[in-house]
Amino acid sequence: MKSANQATFKAAILGSAALLWSPTAHAQSAASPAPTTAAEDGEILVTARRQSERLSDVPASIAAFSSETLELAGARTGGDVVALTSGVSIAVGAVEASDVQVNIRGLNGSREAENSVAIVVDGIQRSSKAALVQNQGILQQVEVLKGPQGALYGRNATAGAFVITTRKPGDHLEGEFKASYGNNASYLVSGVVSAPVSDNLGVQLGGDWSKTDGFYRNIFLPSADNRQLYPGNSTDASSVDSKRDWNVYGRAVWTPDEVTEFDAKVRYGEYRGNALNFNAVLQLPGFAALTGNPLFNIDNNDHRFVFAPNIESLNKLRTLELSLLGTRDLGFANLKGYIAYSNFKNFLAADGASGTFNFFSGSSRCAATSAALTGFPVQAPFAVGALPPPYSPTTCDGIGFERHDNKDISAELRLISPSGQPLQWQAGLYYMNIKRRDCVATEADLGQGFVAECYTTDPRAPTEALRDDSSNVDVYAAFGSVGYRFENSLNLQAALRYDREIRHSTNNVPVNARTHYVGNPATGFPNGTDSVPANYYLNPGLDPAYNPSGRLLPLSATFEQVQPKLTVDYKLTPDTTVYANWGIGFKSGGFNGGGTKAIVDGLFNRVFNSEITVSDVYKKETNSAYEAGIKGLLFDRKLTFSLAGYYSNVKNLQVFEFFVGTFGSLRVVENIDKVRIYGIEGDISLRATDWLTLFTSANYTNSRIKKNTTRPYTVGNEVPLTPKYTVNAGGQLKLPVADHVLVLGRVEARVTGPTWFSAVQDNDVPSYFGTANFRKSRRDAFTTVDARLGVEHDRLTVSAYASNLFDVKYFKDSAVTPEFGGNFISPGDRRSYGIELNFKF
Repeated sequence: MKSANQATFKAAILGSAALLWSPTAHAQSAASPAPTTAAEDGEILVTARRQSERLSDVPASIAAFSSETLELAGARTGGDVVALTSGVSIAVGAVEASDVQVNIRGLNGSREAENSVAIVVDGIQRSSKAALVQNQGILQQVEVLKGPQGALYGRNATAGAFVITTRKPGDHLEGEFKASYGNNASYLVSGVVSAPVSDNLGVQLGGDWSKTDGFYRNIFLPSADNRQLYPGNSTDASSVDSKRDWNVYGRAVWTPDEVTEFDAKVRYGEYRGNALNFNAVLQLPGFAALTGNPLFNIDNNDHRFVFAPNIESLNKLRTLELSLLGTRDLGFANLKGYIAYSNFKNFLAADGASGTFNFFSGSSRCAATSAALTGFPVQAPFAVGALPPPYSPTTCDGIGFERHDNKDISAELRLISPSGQPLQWQAGLYYMNIKRRDCVATEADLGQGFVAECYTTDPRAPTEALRDDSSNVDVYAAFGSVGYRFENSLNLQAALRYDREIRHSTNNVPVNARTHYVGNPATGFPNGTDSVPANYYLNPGLDPAYNPSGRLLPLSATFEQVQPKLTVDYKLTPDTTVYANWGIGFKSGGFNGGGTKAIVDGLFNRVFNSEITVSDVYKKETNSAYEAGIKGLLFDRKLTFSLAGYYSNVKNLQVFEFFVGTFGSLRVVENIDKVRIYGIEGDISLRATDWLTLFTSANYTNSRIKKNTTRPYTVGNEVPLTPKYTVNAGGQLKLPVADHVLVLGRVEARVTGPTWFSAVQDNDVPSYFGTANFRKSRRDAFTTVDARLGVEHDRLTVSAYASNLFDVKYFKDSAVTPEFGGNFISPGDRRSYGIELNFKF
């Protein structure tokens, strides 16, 4: 698409939007009412095909949660429903608040790359992964769609989509206030009030504030009195996973006439918490045998987490979101259009991971802190004064600093045919512009804290290693669908979307800047001292030994894809549907940090003959997915069921890999050339009585790497971050016990099957410390139980809750570093419990 065509594309969207503001109403029918979430018989209504229909009629695998279920489960965000949905898993918050990785049926949103699921909130697609786990208002309904959804729901929907609906202002004064207190000094206060301003204008104001000290304590900070205490025993509030956040939001819905509606929203939030709560675990079987110390090859599931950083980590995230959605009934179709803006500003600073490579061993500060803390009980087998640990109480590991800012503006226009007709169709255009800044830096720790800059010469914490890139992305898309339901209950639908993403990246690393402590990686460990500068490049990709140009040049690339989707379904009975569908999902390629290829080629392939193939430009990901199933209702609609099988061929699956070495650390997106995934899933829900519902769902996923140019020896391994199976089972009740008194309860067990976190699994890999093997890095299956019990009287509800009721220990995230000989793992949430008050009027 040339620049003139791009300008024409934008003008088409803006020009067509004038229809929404036209004062003349040509249609005779009323505008579409606010979406309802239940049919007259109580069955959930969903919008999986961008039109309201019964859940049992949708020819796809979809999990839908009503406001009643969400409230009984204590779900406040879209991310909370992941634990309620089989075949879906999430890793969130181990690095920072916006670090959200969702896996659906083997497809995962890689760190450093785009998400793999579309996140649609009140009809508007959000670009940031963090939107899934942020408070967007009182949840009315959440739908989790599985399989490629790009043809209907837009960009990055290669694995599926989360469709979130929040409560709109009503036609009378109403409100809801909530307060809770739990263990680990956990508090939550929230409230929302809606009121009509006039006959055709309603407004809503809301907000929330929450805090927790988290589950894990830093045994080093802040005083000597607590230094010998281990996590779980400390009374020290200096946590490694604490957080505090607050949000305010407003909404106004205006209906100037019977065929037009405008929905305006604004949201602002701030988050402050800890970051990078990881431990390093070594996977060196040969070294363990040689030394007689099994801790050099420990099973990740048996690792005992110990946190003792001398830098108390800090993650700050500020979010501003604005949107305006308009709908207008044109008679022959409904016109919907929106414009949305979001601005995410995010940074983190934490203790560094590079102590083992002795970057700062020549610093007098490192020597002094090591001498003073020799023998301090850090995580085994590392030891102060012997094998230097990462994230240590000394200054020898430096400081990690990251900034990830994202600003975007998007617009969409969509024409949708009236509902209730045999012929259904829609067509639309979409545009988005994204501006990003991503930097990852290592600063020297000179005992004076960090400096919140990507690059700094401040003598308190000068920059010693840097990756810093700015990017601009233009996204253009056109889409449409047509479907027809025949009188014999056969329904056919075809959808098509064309996406084109034009990406540009520039590097911000100063070419002439040099390090003070970090030496030339080609000579082995660094040799910098306080008096003799190491005088090396901040980014080894600038080193002519690895990059003859000596520059990190701007990058440009265009990624495009046609995404078809075909669906057929047939009603065996009015309540039973069989279906099949096929579609292609697409996720744009992108850029790794400047110098990535040069660093990997020069410092891994030359040293280890690793034959790792990475690029500064990673490829687009596509997913050709098939699904067939049956769903319906039985026994006078008291039992709902669904059963589906699926098969996917994925090309250039994007996965994250963390490289650590004498150059520092490197975060890379790689492509796995070919992946095959198949599985089966089903669910059953039984309304046993008017007050008791029982439910269960299960998923089994079989995945295999068929070709991997990046690491050829991983062929035959499973796809990273994909649980082998997941099972959910439980029940919920709403039992009347007296006039205006209800007992409310829900209990649910969640089984998460064995999970690999890297393509490198039972493979021997050469590393800095000998041959590594990662067979012990797989997470074992584990089961958690969540429960809630309360009493509702008129407008007041008092509830007790518990998450991970039996305090099961597991690790939630792992960044495998094959050539380092280990991985960095983060612990899962422990048991939390408390009491909650909810008042509605």
